[in-house]
Order: sequence, then C-alpha cells, then structure tokens
Amino acid sequence: MTKTLRMTALIIVIVIVSALFGCSCKNDFSAWNECDALTALKDYVKDVTNKNSDNFIPEKDRIAVFDMDGTLCGELFPTYLEYLLCQYRVLSDPDCSATDEMKEVANTIREGAKADGTGDYPSGMALMHGKTQAQAFAGMTIEEFKDYVKKYLDRDADGFENLKYADSLYVPMIEVVAYLQKNGFTTYIVSGSDRFICRAFACEKLNIPEENVIGMDVVLKASGQEEKDGLDYQYQSTDKLIRTGELLIKNLKMNKVALIAKEIGRQPVLSFGNSSGDTSMHMYTITDNKYKSAAFMLIADDEERDYGNTEKNTKLGETWKSMGFYVISMKNDFKTIYGYDVTKTSLKYDY
Repeated sequence: MTKTLRMTALIIVIVIVSALFGCSCKNDFSAWNECDALTALKDYVKDVTNKNSDNFIPEKDRIAVFDMDGTLCGELFPTYLEYLLCQYRVLSDPDCSATDEMKEVANTIREGAKADGTGDYPSGMALMHGKTQAQAFAGMTIEEFKDYVKKYLDRDADGFENLKYADSLYVPMIEVVAYLQKNGFTTYIVSGSDRFICRAFACEKLNIPEENVIGMDVVLKASGQEEKDGLDYQYQSTDKLIRTGELLIKNLKMNKVALIAKEIGRQPVLSFGNSSGDTSMHMYTITDNKYKSAAFMLIADDEERDYGNTEKNTKLGETWKSMGFYVISMKNDFKTIYGYDVTKTSLKYDY
C-alpha cells in the first residue's frame, strides 16, 4: 500500500470513529477549570441527550436561555454596556436633542459608575434608563441603530488592555453555548438590554440567530405613521421602520418569564444568569418542568482579572445555592475571562 493510500485509509478511519463516538481530541471547555458547576452541566447534557435515559429530552424541547450582561459578557466596565451607550448618546453626541430629564438620568448613570466601579444605582434605575434610552434613539431606523451600536462597541473597554467592548464576551461562556448547540440545544438570549443591542453585539459571535433574542423593547412604527394607530395606517413603499421614544417593556424579573412564554412557547430546561433579575427565569425553568432541568448563576467574584467583589458575591453565591441553582465562580472556575492576552488595568471613567 502506498503512503498516499495509507494516509487516506487513516483519515477515513478517523472520520468514522469520530462520527460514531465523538472526537475526544478537542476539549470543549479549554477555558474552564474542573469544578462542580461544569461537572453538573456535562453530566446533565450527557443524561438528557441519551436516548436510553429516563431523562431523555427530544431536541425540539432542548431550550437553553441565557441572560447577557454579566452572564455572557462583562457588565463591570464599570457598568452595563447599554448604560454606557445611553449616557454617551445623551451627554456626548451632538446629534442628540436631549431634554433636561434625559440628561439627569444620563448623569446618574455616569456618577453611579464613577462612585465605586460597581454600577450601583438608585431604586428604579432600570426603568428610568429604559425610558431615557428609548427617547435618546427615537427616529433611528433599525439599521441606523445597529450601526450606531457597533460603532460604539468598537471602543476600547475601560479598565482593560487589549479588549474592545465588541469582544467582551466571557470566553468560558462562549464554550458553554457552543457545547449546548453541538448537543442539540436551541439557545436564546433573554436580556434586560435592548433587543437590538443584543443582536448587534452577540448573535454572530455566539452563532445565535437574531430571532432567538428577547430583550428590552421600544415601540416601532413606520416613518410616515406619525400619531396614527397601527390599525389605522398602512405601511407605504416610502416608509422605513423606525424606533420611537416609547418604552414597551424592560425585560427583567417576571417580565423575562412572560416573554419566554410568549416568544419561545416552550419551558426552558436550562437557564443561565447572574443576578436577581434572572431568578424568576431560573425558577420558571426548574419549577414543574416535565423534563429534567437546571439553572446556573455566575458570580462576579474575580478582583484580579475583572471588577468583581469577592466578599459580596461569595455571599450571593450561597443565596443562589439555597435556591437550587448551581453557582459558577468566575474567580475559581474560569481559566481566563476575556482571553489570555487581556489584562485588567484601572478604570479611567473617561466617558
């Protein structure tokens, strides 16, 4: 047998073995340390994808939902990406005609971020931000808004070297999404952030279709519609679809559950989050589910590679465990957060 034929035969054998048993040469979780949460996830997936298991889940029902900020990507720059985008639009963009009320909210975002680098804000800030952001980008078409978001995300991430906001996804969580997709799970982003920000930021990098994004929404209308109700107006060839200044829903807490039921139509079997805004989604996932289900909470406890708070989030981790959630420690469980070439520097608050 010639060398070429032997090589061809070897390749065929490798392909057949890989197809039958799966290729073990690639580590699905190279950015992870071995930990209880990762073991639980792998054991879960192995169980529910085994046709001989009592816990087998058909592919159509393998639904996994992910919060975005603090779960799939950083939220401590020193605050949420959409908060930074909003305050930039209102306070720094000359094309924005901001009211005094909008400026007050934007300044609250800016000062809250500068206070201690954790993004702590007064009660009701999520709703105030949502309304302000709706107003700040009113009149933009969907594509104009998407382009604006991408341009902003191309900025260097505050407090890090070799990191842009556009690349600030957690590398270990990218691996989780890819692993689930490879095992027949349909993955969704269910975020408190604007739906169209999530689409512009995360879909391509995570191989998640734009229709699998649920987020904060503003009312959309035709450019020529003016104050007419949608039932009284027909879309024209000269129209464009634009954002309005009216907030439709801020997708947090119970609102996440309602939108999952409306837009997905199936109860998730896996849920990933990082804060109290995700506990409703988690409880919905693991309560009265006809399938085996699980929920995972990330805790921002890494003060060396990110702007976490070890003491505060370790206590939160105990709370999440008592609620039946698996806890992922960014400090202990992630080999890297944003990539091995990314280093934490210091916050400049240059907004």
